[in-house]
Amino acid sequence: MMKDVIDVFQLQVQRDKNRNRFPPVDYKEHDDSYHVVRFIFECGMKLNASPLSISTAAILFHKFFKEAENSSYDKYLIASTCLYLSGKVKDEPVKVRDVINVSRNTLHRNSAPLDLGEEYWNMRDAIVQGELLLMRMLKFEVTIIHPHKYMLHYLKSLQTWIYPEAWEKVPIVHMAYSFLQDFHYVPVILDYKPQHIAIACINLALQVYGVQVPYTDEDEGITWYSVFVDDLTKDHIWEIMENIMDVYEKESESQ
Repeated sequence: MMKDVIDVFQLQVQRDKNRNRFPPVDYKEHDDSYHVVRFIFECGMKLNASPLSISTAAILFHKFFKEAENSSYDKYLIASTCLYLSGKVKDEPVKVRDVINVSRNTLHRNSAPLDLGEEYWNMRDAIVQGELLLMRMLKFEVTIIHPHKYMLHYLKSLQTWIYPEAWEKVPIVHMAYSFLQDFHYVPVILDYKPQHIAIACINLALQVYGVQVPYTDEDEGITWYSVFVDDLTKDHIWEIMENIMDVYEKESESQ
């Protein structure tokens, strides 16, 4: 049975209202993928990277460690390299010096920017070499098909489908995109098609707010998403939704 979505909603509302999106964390005490991707998002925001660029970095990170032994590499160095590479992939290049300084300051809070000395050049060389390693490990397949574009299409269609008063009353779009962003924190995101992820995020937002899409009945097998995909079952979409909600349990445990 699916976990209580209302509890998840309340957790997220409390998170967004009562604290900053990225309160200070000593990342040196954590090396699990959840915290490392959290590091990617924090650094990405500090670098003014776009959501797609940050999401690309997170996916590259998960793909790399799907192929590599976790204990063999410095995860935060790989994460910084993923940020640098994602800027190139999304045609939003960032300077390697900025990546170095932001990453170092995030790992070592309140540290000053590095001078052009030995430590800087060692880190720069490590990121450059890390980029080559990433490319080889991923067989140069670094183009990511994101759920974002599918979500935009589905939401635009739903906006004309759902009663205007219901659509305007609750922030379905904001919530769906929040679920999508947070799902990037866990490697299980790699297990699903981008179209299915987009639909699951939207459906979870609809469930949270209790919004019923007109002329549909999931219990009767009449689903709104069957218009967009023909290979997504009820059990499969609820499986994805549960995996999304597991992210919030990890967040709660990490505090």
